[in-house]
Amino acid sequence: MFAPADLVAVVASRAIPSIVTVHNLDDELGRAGSGSGVVISADGFIITNHHVIDGADTLKVIMSDGLSYPAELVGSDPLMDIAVLKVEAGDLPYIRFGSMEGLRTGEPAIAVGNPLGLDGGPSVTAGVISAFDRSLVTNPLTGDSLYGLLQTDAPITRGSSGGALLDVQGLLLGITTAIGLSDVGAEGLGFAVPIDLVEGIVDDLMSEGEVRHAFLGVRGSSAFSELADGVESPLGVEISILEESAIGDAGAEDGDVIVALDGVAVRSMPQLVARLRSYRADDPVTVTLQRGDETLDIDLTLGMFPR
Repeated sequence: MFAPADLVAVVASRAIPSIVTVHNLDDELGRAGSGSGVVISADGFIITNHHVIDGADTLKVIMSDGLSYPAELVGSDPLMDIAVLKVEAGDLPYIRFGSMEGLRTGEPAIAVGNPLGLDGGPSVTAGVISAFDRSLVTNPLTGDSLYGLLQTDAPITRGSSGGALLDVQGLLLGITTAIGLSDVGAEGLGFAVPIDLVEGIVDDLMSEGEVRHAFLGVRGSSAFSELADGVESPLGVEISILEESAIGDAGAEDGDVIVALDGVAVRSMPQLVARLRSYRADDPVTVTLQRGDETLDIDLTLGMFPR
């Protein structure tokens, strides 16, 4: 653990008052489940996970000091597992947004949440940023996945979903959303939606009540170019055009390989999806394609992700 214990203690003492427990209540059965949330404004806006509030008849928020508030759902985004709640309160302690700019693998990360819905307030764990741009299957039956995630070894447990991943200044780096599991159980890996995606989603939910995610209209698989001696190098995403397709309407063809969006290289299908999460429907974008030996730039307007 690279963050000194006294530094972790300082960050924790500042963050804990802004971490809440979110109770998802079933009006017939009573309490149905719980998760964590992060207060992001003095007047009571709170971020949590979509899966924490999904299906709730009633929502209740418990502050770290034990005060309980009814909560209203402002909006929710299942595609990136983010939701925004509002409680009627004032002068709440809140956590400010950090930045992904310059963040490196191995830098300290501090997770604060409410594991297992335990009484006694939030808990704190510390570790490092282990990796960027991770993708994670969240539902093996439907194939639903999250893309562009931060990975950390700071322990995250059930009930901590919707909590805060912080830097050493106590600024929000991400919203914790999942843990890594294998056939032998938890693997000591945690995942968070990074703050650059969270901020855009929260702005949309607070202003519009929904997120208008972008849609290219392709299926794709990672493509490789062959170097000497059989060595392969990641090239981009080989696409097939769907019936409703913004990129197809703009002139792309089956078998084209997407190599960049707005000049930023794309090397795999998960990376392409992660990049698209930062765009919105009706945004303009320049897609760079490789078609045989030819490189093409196609300008288009992104479509709306189907609901």
